[in-house]
Amino acid sequence: MPTNFTVVPVEDGGAGKSSLELVFREEDITPRRPYSGDNTPRESSPFINNTDHDRGNYYDGKNMALFEEEIESNPMVSSLLNKLANYTNLTQGVTEHEEYENEDGVTKIAVKSSQMGTFIGVYLPCMQNILGVILFLRLTWIVGTAGIMESFAIVVMCCTCTMLTAISMSAIATNGVVPAGGSYYMISRSLGPEFGGAVGLCFYLGTTFAGSMYILGTIEILLTDAMLNNMRVYGTCCLALMALVVFVGVKYVNKLALVFLACVVLSIMAIYAGVIKTVIEPPNYPICLLGNRSLQNHNFEKCMKTEVIKNVTYTTELWKLFCDSPHLNATCDEYFTLNNLTEIQGIPGLLSGVIKDNMWGEYGPSGMLVEKKNQSSVPVQDNSRDIYKPYIFNDISTFFTLLVGIYFPSVTGIMAGSNRSGDLRDAQRSIPIGTILAIATTSFIYMTCVVLFGACIEGVVLRDKFGDSVKKNLVIGTLAWPSPWVIVIGSFFSCCGAGLQSLTGAPRLLQAIARDGIVPFLQVFGHGKANGEPTWALLMTVGICEIGILIASLDAVAPILSMFFLMCYLFVNLACAVQTLLRTPNWRPRFKFYHWTLSFLGMSLCLSLMFISSWYYALVAMSIAGCIYKYIEYRGAEKEWGDGIRGLSLNAARYALIRLEEVPTHTKNWRPQLLVLLKLDSDLGVKHPRLLSFTTQLKAGKGLTIVSSVLEGTYMTLGAEAKSAEQNVKSAMHLERTKGFCHVVVSSNLRDGFSHLIQSAGLGGMKHNAVLMAWPGGWKQAEDSYPWKNFIETVRETTSAHQALLVAKNIDKFPCNQDRLGEGTIDVWWIVHDGGLLMLLPFLLRQHKVWRKCKMRIFTVAQMNDNSIQMKKDLQMFLYHLRLNAVVEVVEMHDSDIAAFTYEKTLVMEQRSQMLKQMQLSRTEREREIQSITDESRNSIEKKSSVVETLQASNTLQVPSLSISMDIREDEESHANLSDTATTTPDHHVHMTWTKDKLIAERNRKRGEPNVGVKDLFNMKPNQSNVRRMHTAVKLNEVVVNKSQGAQLVLLNMPGPPKNKGGDENYMEFLEVLMDGLDRVLLVRGGGREVITIYS
Repeated sequence: MPTNFTVVPVEDGGAGKSSLELVFREEDITPRRPYSGDNTPRESSPFINNTDHDRGNYYDGKNMALFEEEIESNPMVSSLLNKLANYTNLTQGVTEHEEYENEDGVTKIAVKSSQMGTFIGVYLPCMQNILGVILFLRLTWIVGTAGIMESFAIVVMCCTCTMLTAISMSAIATNGVVPAGGSYYMISRSLGPEFGGAVGLCFYLGTTFAGSMYILGTIEILLTDAMLNNMRVYGTCCLALMALVVFVGVKYVNKLALVFLACVVLSIMAIYAGVIKTVIEPPNYPICLLGNRSLQNHNFEKCMKTEVIKNVTYTTELWKLFCDSPHLNATCDEYFTLNNLTEIQGIPGLLSGVIKDNMWGEYGPSGMLVEKKNQSSVPVQDNSRDIYKPYIFNDISTFFTLLVGIYFPSVTGIMAGSNRSGDLRDAQRSIPIGTILAIATTSFIYMTCVVLFGACIEGVVLRDKFGDSVKKNLVIGTLAWPSPWVIVIGSFFSCCGAGLQSLTGAPRLLQAIARDGIVPFLQVFGHGKANGEPTWALLMTVGICEIGILIASLDAVAPILSMFFLMCYLFVNLACAVQTLLRTPNWRPRFKFYHWTLSFLGMSLCLSLMFISSWYYALVAMSIAGCIYKYIEYRGAEKEWGDGIRGLSLNAARYALIRLEEVPTHTKNWRPQLLVLLKLDSDLGVKHPRLLSFTTQLKAGKGLTIVSSVLEGTYMTLGAEAKSAEQNVKSAMHLERTKGFCHVVVSSNLRDGFSHLIQSAGLGGMKHNAVLMAWPGGWKQAEDSYPWKNFIETVRETTSAHQALLVAKNIDKFPCNQDRLGEGTIDVWWIVHDGGLLMLLPFLLRQHKVWRKCKMRIFTVAQMNDNSIQMKKDLQMFLYHLRLNAVVEVVEMHDSDIAAFTYEKTLVMEQRSQMLKQMQLSRTEREREIQSITDESRNSIEKKSSVVETLQASNTLQVPSLSISMDIREDEESHANLSDTATTTPDHHVHMTWTKDKLIAERNRKRGEPNVGVKDLFNMKPNQSNVRRMHTAVKLNEVVVNKSQGAQLVLLNMPGPPKNKGGDENYMEFLEVLMDGLDRVLLVRGGGREVITIYS
């Protein structure tokens, strides 16, 4: 349905300068780079030809003032339409630009607008590339070997494949503007850089080997004796000459293109004219048969054994080829003696009925004699010396699949129109029409030629590949009218033109791939001459083309390039099918006659033809493409082209996430899906990169990893910092080889930020089930209590969310990914049952090469009433069923009296906690009093300014600068004498006026308060519950240090925080005592579910 646009004129009510010119001065308007939604740079314009002068266009009138702040990034519709009207799509090096110099001697390029239409720009180039060497040199042999029926099936299969590919290509080519680059551009932008690079290089290799095939065809036409070494020498010389022509200038190739095409058209017309002439008067090309065997007739003129001249019998030249002397009594070949010579017409004509004999094929091994069907002969026993006689043999083994591979290159070349998309006036209209018409025309030509060749030419002549039975003439030339030289000249120029086109197109394709930067080692081929000619790419193409020429066999080279072209066509069909099925919003082709079933049929046909032609070549081509794909995926540059594979991945991910959420994870599939909480430094860098290293070692790329951090503030002010921090974290993840996702959030405070991450990180079934964080090492020396309070709240929230918690102490001492721990142990202290996570973690760690050589030891604690021997046996049996190899040891902890050290340590801990609480309370009260006094002073100044001035002179004391922070510091210094953990606060200077009595009373009150607090601290008695907990921590630490001080890693059960938040600081002290004296400790707290099972 057409869309109607209405242009509404808007008049400016004012005169003179427009309002926007008043608002925006020229120096104030600076072009900025717009950003997309994820804060990543995007193209400044959706059009290729975006020139800088567009930025200077200002919009007149007051009526658009509402949008004036967005004019720089969001242009007005009038500017958009102006860009559309002035848009030109330039070719990228396909044609050379004419250069001229201006008055200053500066070279300028005169760009010609694209004016080529459908016929000249698409139809004729496709015809020229499709009709070529196979038609003139091999089609007759294919018809004679496979028969009319099977040859027709080969042609139909190959033409159907290219027609379906052309339909898919037309849909892609009309889905927006296709810059010059053709098939590579379409595949890479539809399937992504990995597929695009792999298939693009395969298409490049196919085009290069096509050049080899055309050059070999050229030499085969010229040489009467196609020996292998002759082919190599002359082929190399021809390649050097063609490369020189291409290097000198593509414009000469383009100017000769029409000449070459005219030769092809005249040759085909000569073939049809010759077929018509055979109805009236068949040409005279006698074929000599010995028995039913076809003979090479270029060494004799008369098809007879003897001839009578003046009643005297003489032997002929043919006699000398089969007998040991020219005399009549000579000893001759047995088959020559027993069989007669017969001369038949090689071109009996359309009405001769020879079509019946040529209906079915005649395959055979290499060296098989070419024999006429239904011709009588006397067989002989000894055929060993036949190879030395002038018979016609099969030079290669023939079978149906081989002929498919040899014939398929004759239908390639359908990309010629899309490769010239930069030169077309309307590419979206010309490419589909021109390509499909060219394929339809050439398919008709091939199908009719198959039938006409079989109906006009004798079977032994059709199977004569090199024309030895017709005096070294091209077999197809014997059918042409008025002379075989029309075909010779036409096929020669056709092969030369196709070879030049291949040597012209292949380097530009390689240059386009190199300039995209997706394959790092190809970047050198992106450079060229000053006018853009790809010099280095041309040298590389010539080198690869020489490999094909050294093969020196057109029949061996043709299946190679068939593989590469079929793979390219396969992915063109795949690209169209994927885009159609995904229904992406940008998929809106103007060509409507396509369907995803046609694309899948074309893709299946391409894959089938690959394995039909040559299964081993198909495997090699697919292996090459697979290696290139993996290389680009591993080392290539990251490109986002909006390709269909990314959309396919999104759809597959959505489907998988929905399926995962339907059923909870079974214990057998449970693995730690980590949420890693990172701390950033002042430069927004990762403070503990070893935490990422440990994540890599624990995960080994399996499962889900979400690396996150929190910035304190608001997103409006810290949005850019958050993106910068996220990039830094991603860089650190790349360096530490951590595979996962990164997310940095901005929150009003750290506590809320971590809480939101724990609750909402992940998506659907891919949510984390464990949290990994570093131990807050400097919590005692911190200026405030936020670090350890945040830590304890995180522990509580993970417990409430039923998530496991891993806390690594001394994380900076953990090994990096390059370390190899040769000897040592991973000690697990299994105090309480946590679902088996303590035993699963060492197993996962030992899968990584850093921890692979470490042995696993499991310790458990036995109380007085436990049977330690039985516990050890049970634990060993449990580990056996779990399929874990570990050394088991049971540690007995006897009940003992609480030591004086434990009592004293608990007392010091509680005194410190009480003292910090008093300091915090004192500081808070003072800040409140300062604020109230300040407010009262301001009110009194406003209301009674004159009275205050009088009172100040008589009976008040002026305090111009009273610093309350001095008093606070005095208090803190007194507390610091009892403990080394005093905290500091910033200075708060408040200027106020007090009465003398009020000031003295306030000072006395402040000096009295600390003394009361100190007396209370000295009179404190430790809480018995805290004493018992400290006793447990001290005793357990002694046992752990005694057994595991030399271990590479110690895993401990992490006790839960107290339910009463008043003992949070004591909880931190307990954990500190528990881990004292150990280098690498991992505290583990289970998520409340079983994570390991003995069942299969």
